[in-house]
Order: sequence, then C-alpha cells, then structure tokens
Amino acid sequence: MHLSPDDIIFWQFGLFKLNATIVYTWALMLVLVLGSRLITARLSGGHRRSAWQNLLEIIVCMMEKQLGEIGLAHPQRYLGFIGTLFLFVAAATLSTVIPGFEAPTGSLSTTVALAACVMVAVPMYGIRDQGLRGYLQTYLEPTWIMLPFNLISEVSRTLALAVRLFGNMMSGAMIIGILLAITPFLFPIVMTLLGLLTGMVQAYIFSILAAVYIAAATRTRKLRPQSST
Repeated sequence: MHLSPDDIIFWQFGLFKLNATIVYTWALMLVLVLGSRLITARLSGGHRRSAWQNLLEIIVCMMEKQLGEIGLAHPQRYLGFIGTLFLFVAAATLSTVIPGFEAPTGSLSTTVALAACVMVAVPMYGIRDQGLRGYLQTYLEPTWIMLPFNLISEVSRTLALAVRLFGNMMSGAMIIGILLAITPFLFPIVMTLLGLLTGMVQAYIFSILAAVYIAAATRTRKLRPQSST
C-alpha cells in the first residue's frame, strides 16, 4: 500500500524522477482534453440540437447560475477555469476505480499545484477587473495596518486549500487499504463508493472556494464607490 503516488517510481536518473503522480496527472489531463474534443466536436449553432447538446447546455447554464449566485458578475468569464478545477479533481476521484490507477490528488504536490493555480488566478482576475492599483489597494483596506494580515491571508488560504484536498483524498485511500487487509471483500466496496462520493464533494467544495475567492477579488471595486458617497 502506497501512502502517496509519489512513492511509485517509474524511471529515475540521478535527481530526476518520473513518479506515478507525474504520469497519472498527464494521463488524466490528456483524457480530459481528448474527451472535451470528442464531446464538443459536433455541437450545432442552429435551432436543431441533439439531446446530448441540450444536456450539456443545461449543465453549463446551471454552473453559470451558481457562479452568479456566489457573486461573480460575469460567470461565463470564470467558467473555464473553475470548471476545469472541478473536472480534474472529479475525474481523479472517479478514475480510482481503475485497477492500478493512483489518484494524483493523493499527492501533496498535486494539491499544492491546484491551490497555487487558485492563488495566481485570484489576483489575475482582480487586476483585470479593477486594474493593478485598484487591486493592490484592497490589501490596505480598511487601513494600511491590515497589509501584513491580508498578505498572510493570501498564503494561508492557499495552504488550507491544498491541505484540505490532500487530507480528504489520502485519508479515504488509506482507510480503504486498511479495510481490505482486515475485513471481508464486501465492506471495502461500500467504503470505495463512499470514497467516490467524498471525492466528488471535495471537487465541488474546492471549485466553490475558488469561485468565492475570485468573487471577493473582483467585486471590491464595485463596492468602493458606494461607500465613499
């Protein structure tokens, strides 16, 4: 039983290692890219649309509506980024039913990378909506004394995102591995299904938290003029 896919080494040359985290991450990204190409290859812009396209449009509209309810003024701008986060974590969870596959989200390096993407996206979207000066001023609100605390908040919530996702994904795999060793076959199957459900919930929570952070960074400018009048 491996605590992390980092422990599975496929190739090594000196300090350079090709472990399961890297291999399965790129394999998963390749599947997502090819899958998205196949799913969207025959979309129609006319009035006649297939049932499959109608289902996809319903899902996209529901996602945009939920992002709008969170506080994003133009949810279609952020759907690609947040949707990709959700699909990656969800696909990594569902892929654990494949024999021999190790979810890359079971590695702390992967969850840190996902959290770092959110950390970069938040100021990027904030600067795009408010401008560089307007976004940097948010770190000085309500007073310049809050600058170090706001900076610490940026780093701490990134670490919290990474550790939260890593802990939930790894703990589920460890529990299943232990139960396989000490209990009959049926009970671990139930726990595997529960682990899949937990992974999907974590994918949803991770995406929603990313949307909340982006919403907080992009709506500050809209609130500032009202408070000054």
